[in-house]
Amino acid sequence: MPVRAGIVRGRLALVMLAALSVSAQAADTTPPAAPAAPAAAPTPSPAAIAAADTILNTIGLKQQIAIVVPGMMQELETNVTRTRPEIRDSLRVTLKAIQPEFDETARQTYVQAESLLASEMSEQDITQVAAFFNSPAGKKYVQATPVFVQNLGDVTGAWREKLSTDILERARAEMKKKGVDF
Repeated sequence: MPVRAGIVRGRLALVMLAALSVSAQAADTTPPAAPAAPAAAPTPSPAAIAAADTILNTIGLKQQIAIVVPGMMQELETNVTRTRPEIRDSLRVTLKAIQPEFDETARQTYVQAESLLASEMSEQDITQVAAFFNSPAGKKYVQATPVFVQNLGDVTGAWREKLSTDILERARAEMKKKGVDF
């Protein structure tokens, strides 16, 4: 996967999780409760976990986590064999042998992500969100989001650059009125 596509998919996951968070907060019409002592979050139900899996898989988080270990191993191989090309074959065999151990950590991380998302919403809400992603409109949303995120990045990047210059120029002008140059 090209780096740019990986960035877009990562941004996609973040944007979609943020949208889920906003949607869940907007849907919750109950008044805020008085602050209570922190308690352990209840364990999400199997249905909530299954819905979280649907959501995370749909937005690409499952795939993003799954490619971390092979990517890091490839990076290690590239970096090591740059200065020690003679150990390439032995290193590949070693990395292949230890990869299952690290793939398991990726699986555990994904399970934690499922549980984290499932514990943030009621079972009913998370099931509805999962149903949305499985609906025709949800599938269109998921399909349109990478292009949107790419275009949004272009728009916000240009805005940030202009904003940085404009703030600096404006601050200089205001400070100059006070007799301070910088």
